[in-house]
Amino acid sequence: MLQQGQQFPLTIKRLGINGEGVGYFKKQVVFVPGALPGEEVVVQATNVYPTYAEGKMVRIRKRSPHRVKPLCPVYDRCGGCQLQHLDYNAQLEAKRDIVIQALERHSRFHVEELDIRPTIGMDDPWHYRNKSQFQTGVKKGRVIAGLYSMNSHELIDIDRCFIQHDATNRVTTVVKTILQHLRIPIYHERKKTGVVRTIVARVGFFTGDVQLVIVTATKELPRKDLFVAEVKRRLPEVKSIAQNINGQKTSLIFGDETIVLAGEPYIQEVLGDLSFELSARAFFQLNPIQTVKLYDEVKKAAALTKNERVVDAYCGVGTIGLWLAREAKEVRGMDTIPEAIDDARQNAERHGFTNVTYAVGKAEVLLPKWVKEGWKPDVIVVDPPRTGCDNALLKTMLQVKPKTVVYVSCNPSSLARDIDTLAKQYCVEYIQPFDLFPHTAHVESVAKLVRRGK
Repeated sequence: MLQQGQQFPLTIKRLGINGEGVGYFKKQVVFVPGALPGEEVVVQATNVYPTYAEGKMVRIRKRSPHRVKPLCPVYDRCGGCQLQHLDYNAQLEAKRDIVIQALERHSRFHVEELDIRPTIGMDDPWHYRNKSQFQTGVKKGRVIAGLYSMNSHELIDIDRCFIQHDATNRVTTVVKTILQHLRIPIYHERKKTGVVRTIVARVGFFTGDVQLVIVTATKELPRKDLFVAEVKRRLPEVKSIAQNINGQKTSLIFGDETIVLAGEPYIQEVLGDLSFELSARAFFQLNPIQTVKLYDEVKKAAALTKNERVVDAYCGVGTIGLWLAREAKEVRGMDTIPEAIDDARQNAERHGFTNVTYAVGKAEVLLPKWVKEGWKPDVIVVDPPRTGCDNALLKTMLQVKPKTVVYVSCNPSSLARDIDTLAKQYCVEYIQPFDLFPHTAHVESVAKLVRRGK
């Protein structure tokens, strides 16, 4: 049994689901951040548990040929990226393996019998994120904004993030200087004093529109008019300035109340031939370039012939449903966030879709009601949060029995659990991994499930 502080040699076998190296010391699994498959490293045990251990790399005895120099000077501290030190093609292979690991751990599938396809990556895997959410703080009298270091309360100031669009980097940097200049109080997490908690910047990749949201702990924003005037003067590209109030002790960024301070309540974004109006709290995919590839895969998996009724569960602002609407007889979407449904309805109306409707509520509540009324879906598309589908929704899907389920996943572990449940009635035709977040351990997937004996 390993002891805390003990140093030992370790051969890294694969990457874990959080991007750390995984090796075995006397049959005990050891997770080592920064280590890569094939490397021989010396590790110091930092935490030892009954079934596994965590360690930090002391030195590398044998380097991976896929190890590269990271572009970002703080990547290993800020916690935003986990894999900048790994060659991009090797990242894509590792992400497919992460999906396989999740299936091995959380399902009863024989993985070798499944069609798990090579990960679809990006031609240019940098500056792909359209939105940044940087926490604010004060360090040596200077306003900083960035991310908290892994497993700590140390805020890492990020001047330029290499996976963020340059427009969001610029806006965040200028807003920091405006907050400093106007001496607007910055929120102190431990003392619960101050006002400004988070700077949120979002850019329309294909329009250039920028949305700025200042998240505050109080409704009162000191020198608000001066702040707005400075943003307008120094950042003419910002088309929407909003304040969101979040006075709760929570890890959630946004509170329930949003006030538009200047400009439009929305910015425009374009995906393919569809345009979307995005309000401050509306969810939208963070990598528009890869999203088009992802949604095209959803369309291919749904295999619509203009005769099908489609449900778009967890629909957000309606992106997936609208992507499918031209090939569907009817699309019905639902989400629990009223603002997202408002946006979805407006997006459908602006595009002239008359076969699309949206409702506020949970799919597991609305679906049985619709079936009772005589409306039964042929295809259900789900794009749930990281926790996966609600158990009640999985049961409802098994009762409603659509011919096809297209599962869009942002978490291989919950995908594995959920499709294992659906496997009572459905065959997994294939799983297609996507890299929407290069240089991180995140992997998205599209799984096509077809009802047995349909």
